[in-house]
Amino acid sequence: MRRLWQKRNNVTRLACLILLAAAILLLPPQAAFASPPLPATPWRGAAFSGDRAALEKLAAAGANAVRVYHERDAWVLDEARKLGIGVLMGLDVGLPRYGFRLDDPQAVSAQENRIRAFVQRHRNHPALLAWVIGNEVEHGMSDPLPAWREIDRLAGVVKKLDPAHPTVMSVNDGGSQYLKQLAGCCANVDMIGLNLYAGAAFGLDGRIRTAGIGKPLLIAELGPLGQWQAGRKPWGAPVELTSREKADYFRRALAELGKNPQIRGVFAFLWGIKQEQTATWHGLLLSDNSLTEITDALAEAWGRPAVSAAPSILGIGISADEFAPGAIVSSTIEVRGEALVTGWLVCKEASDLRGGGESEPSPEAVGVEVLSAGTSSIRFRAPSTPGAYRLFITVRDGNGKAATANLPFLVK
Repeated sequence: MRRLWQKRNNVTRLACLILLAAAILLLPPQAAFASPPLPATPWRGAAFSGDRAALEKLAAAGANAVRVYHERDAWVLDEARKLGIGVLMGLDVGLPRYGFRLDDPQAVSAQENRIRAFVQRHRNHPALLAWVIGNEVEHGMSDPLPAWREIDRLAGVVKKLDPAHPTVMSVNDGGSQYLKQLAGCCANVDMIGLNLYAGAAFGLDGRIRTAGIGKPLLIAELGPLGQWQAGRKPWGAPVELTSREKADYFRRALAELGKNPQIRGVFAFLWGIKQEQTATWHGLLLSDNSLTEITDALAEAWGRPAVSAAPSILGIGISADEFAPGAIVSSTIEVRGEALVTGWLVCKEASDLRGGGESEPSPEAVGVEVLSAGTSSIRFRAPSTPGAYRLFITVRDGNGKAATANLPFLVK
């Protein structure tokens, strides 16, 4: 009787094991292992490139999270903890557009070993929120899937080392075909991060549904009209929005994206400074960390409206687009604010353009003969050397805030 009872128990246990194995096999790949918890309150913050003072201002504006891009930015973890905000930590992934070979076993192995060591070193940091594996690694590739498969493989490596924090892939918004490929390509990625600019932030819900993306989303970068999207002067210079126009964009875009519960965080681009076409195109702060009307708009959306409003440039104008060498150039602005001081600066048009989001060298400032200058207007002589130039306008108040605009013009 005892032998019969043991035999029945063995048969029962075997049957249970077979049923469990069958259940696991029937699960979709991403459900075979538990995903780490996602934020109960959506992350609100910015992509970051700055110093501790800039990080302090981000926290003071009401952000609860910050995104950094590189392993060299690990110092942000300790500083963010002191400020009470979390960090989406970037892991450097080699870029094929700059020569990284996805089919080079040695390069791929060395990259994995470096990432392993970094994750093991920082995985228990109390400020850590998630791992962002690379950024737009697929940029410049006709087929993004090889790059995305490598990111997914690395995400699997990271998840085994640190199952407590979500893995994120950050990609550009390459259109409907990109989104369809994203829907099922990366089982080890917990959240898909989209870098959105200008109108891509609007109507995203429908595009995501059509593509079949069911995973949680991050807006890993949110920015107004990029220089690759902007209208251009006849000689090719893109036209940048004023700080007021950018602030208006963020207000509308954040309100729109906040309606979608699938989006678990939005990161404005870029809290800090970055020369990319101009020093003000993407930077939300000035080089001295002065706040702007753009940062006021973000603080308002994050629930901490600014005590004092930044100055605002309501309109700008220039007497012509093209001038003869030495001709008189006049420019006027309409500005709102108190105790304002306007700075006027002429620079050569940026020519060393890198593309792909890479930082560029700042263009050379040009000395011009100023005939008159005040808060709302300037008259000066055009440079004597033919070429493309840009007049930069910075209006400051007495509270450490500023407004920006610029006007491209041609001397020929």
